[in-house]
Amino acid sequence: MTEAKRKRCLLQGNEAIVQGALAARCRFFAGYPITPASEIAEQLSVRLPAVNGTFIQMEDEIASIGAVIGASLTGVKAMTATSGPGFSLMQENLGFACAAEVPCVIVNVMRGGPSTGLPTSPAQGDVQMARWGTHGDHPIIVLAVSSVLDSFTITVKAFNLAEKYRIPVIVLSDEVVAHTRESVELPLDSEVKVVNRIAPGMPPDWYKPYEADTRGVPPMASFGDGYRHHVTGLVHDQDGFPTQNPQEVEKFHLRLSMKITKGLSDIQLTKKFHMDDAELFVVAYGSVARSAMRAVEDARKAGIKAGLLQLITLFPFPRRTLTPYLQQCHSVLVPELNLGQISREVQRVNQGQCAVVKLNRVDGRLITPQQIYNRLVKLSAGRVS
Repeated sequence: MTEAKRKRCLLQGNEAIVQGALAARCRFFAGYPITPASEIAEQLSVRLPAVNGTFIQMEDEIASIGAVIGASLTGVKAMTATSGPGFSLMQENLGFACAAEVPCVIVNVMRGGPSTGLPTSPAQGDVQMARWGTHGDHPIIVLAVSSVLDSFTITVKAFNLAEKYRIPVIVLSDEVVAHTRESVELPLDSEVKVVNRIAPGMPPDWYKPYEADTRGVPPMASFGDGYRHHVTGLVHDQDGFPTQNPQEVEKFHLRLSMKITKGLSDIQLTKKFHMDDAELFVVAYGSVARSAMRAVEDARKAGIKAGLLQLITLFPFPRRTLTPYLQQCHSVLVPELNLGQISREVQRVNQGQCAVVKLNRVDGRLITPQQIYNRLVKLSAGRVS
């Protein structure tokens, strides 16, 4: 018997998200067509039935995420994909999924906004919305992809985190990453680490649907398996019933937060390039990280000790990773396709340790490597602007 070999293939970012979802054992998708995310639904409409999965085109994005939540409650790994206007419509049900601790994945392929905005142009204007779009104190995990290979690996990671921590996970792509085609070598199915939610280990009569383990994560029974599972968006006790008892309400909120803070080392993902001896560095994510990589390489060739910290996890914001570099370097450049949404987080963590410089573009075009390089040259010469 010959060993299976990896195959190199030509994929666009949206197609790689589909491949990653299937590799993570996603078997349900509900969505509504929207540029520039439609290829994800188109591909899954064919691919899911072939693996005994289910694809449903819903009447709108509100219904889409409602169907995803319902599918997940039956024990199926579920996802949806959209762009800014559709993501706006999903926020109420996203809050429900956070409160009821329903694992699912929401892909938002960002485009220019607000409102209908620029449907076919890249942007990164949904970053803070991904964290704070739904109301109330709520935990959420937000990941960003910058390449076709990222689109595969980070989608797998998103499903694994959703299942492990019983939480919705948002994957932010953008129009450029979504429609870029690259030659990639994907891992074999046998090489992909797949995490499944923890099932109850007790008889149905003993089961409390929100009695957490030491990590703060309750085991999750599937509807139809004989376990009673009351689901509500109201604050609830361990039995799942609504409560206004102050002690129970506080316990509920603290546990939702604790399960994420206890998993920070697992959740907070970054990539570092030339950071060991960097004197100034770039913080970037998404398609802009590709431009930043080239700019940093060019700066190094010019004798400038520049580095790049690429954020994969945007929230919870990787403060512990960033802080030592703010102490090490005299300047940090934060290029974004918005008016400064992650730079606010960098400034919050920085507390005056080094100069935080923004580089923003909101005209529907990419930030180029040359733009980043030019700003690095100025920063290296001591001209902070």
